[in-house]
Amino acid sequence: MLTVVVTVLTALWVGFSALSVFRRAQWVVGPLAEYGVARRWWPWLGAAKAAGAVGLVVGLVVPVIGVVAGIGLVLYFTGAVITVLRARSYAHVPFPLLYLAPVVAVLAMGPIG
Repeated sequence: MLTVVVTVLTALWVGFSALSVFRRAQWVVGPLAEYGVARRWWPWLGAAKAAGAVGLVVGLVVPVIGVVAGIGLVLYFTGAVITVLRARSYAHVPFPLLYLAPVVAVLAMGPIG
């Protein structure tokens, strides 16, 4: 039961991040522009997060999908950390980590059952 709750909450959290990119929330896209991420990539970044969030939930029924989604999100948010570091915005490093940590927790918990 705990795995289901953590997975759903993580999916909602990552989905919120995707929605924030799609809606062009200034607190999300402002830093993206500051880091030098091209605007043409923003929809793709939002789509990757949205697909990962959906994949985590689907993974509750088809575990391999959840694992693949989780690995994809770990790669995504690790890339986000690297992007922030390359931009020398060290104070912003915790933000992608706030999304990375629960995804790692979901993967560490393993499939339900």
